[in-house]
Amino acid sequence: MGFAENCLFCKIAAGQLPSKMLYQDQDIVAFADIHPQAQQHVLIIPRRHIPSMADLTMEDGPLLAHIFVTAQKIAQDLHIDQTGYRMVTNAGLHSGQAVFHLHFHLLGGEQLGPFGRTGG
Repeated sequence: MGFAENCLFCKIAAGQLPSKMLYQDQDIVAFADIHPQAQQHVLIIPRRHIPSMADLTMEDGPLLAHIFVTAQKIAQDLHIDQTGYRMVTNAGLHSGQAVFHLHFHLLGGEQLGPFGRTGG
């Protein structure tokens, strides 16, 4: 699983599509969501194409640790680490996954309800 030619997130990770990049290294990238669901909404993705959480293996453990530690750093950079933030991923059509490239939503900057915003 490397680069998927028709994958939106693979193209963003490769720099072929514009994005507001917040973090990048050889393994992962993080960028602002163009349809934010919270005051701060960042997508964190592996550069390597993995369709969803359902496709992860034990060998992906270090990658996942890297994603979560980077999410902590981004939360600090966005000043949402003290008030709280949420990390969410979806797997499959019925979960609401729209782009089939593993991605995590980092949400914060405002009071979130059980499954999203509280006030509209």
